Amino acid sequence: MLTNWKKYYSDKIKADLQSEYNYKSVMQIPTIEKIVINAGVGDATKDAKMIESMFNEIESITNQKPIMTKSKKAIATFKLREDQNIGVKVTLRGERMWNFIANLINVALPRVRDFKGLPKNAFDGHGNYTIGIKEQIIFTEILFDKIKRVRGFDITFVTNAKNDAIAFSLLKSIGLPFGKR
Repeated sequence: MLTNWKKYYSDKIKADLQSEYNYKSVMQIPTIEKIVINAGVGDATKDAKMIESMFNEIESITNQKPIMTKSKKAIATFKLREDQNIGVKVTLRGERMWNFIANLINVALPRVRDFKGLPKNAFDGHGNYTIGIKEQIIFTEILFDKIKRVRGFDITFVTNAKNDAIAFSLLKSIGLPFGKR
């Protein structure tokens, strides 16, 4: 089991990608720039404690304080007011990002029930990859007895790759377990 993903990336993966794509400069080699974790809390309109709960859970998973996302406009049918807190977001860079990648690959994804690999078609056309997590309880930092409700969130890997094929090579070589689909 690999523990230092940043060192593994700089020692092994960069050299492999440089030779595979014939990059002349090390600055051309694609990297993961950041990871964005976004959780929408739709029932925060009814109960403000739901958003506080998700805020604390995302903070414990990432070891970084998230920010609240607010609604842009009021929608009466959803009982939503303008500038109301409706979600939580955190952006990971540097050492925290690499620690999160290690935790995701080594601990969280193996705990997913009936896991057959990540989908290959979740790229956006610009080299970024988004996966949806259905239950926050796959992370060991979340205590099952303390959660108010099982929730999901999105994890977006933002890369500087020129296209999806290069981003796929980067993420696969880092160790994301892609499925056959």
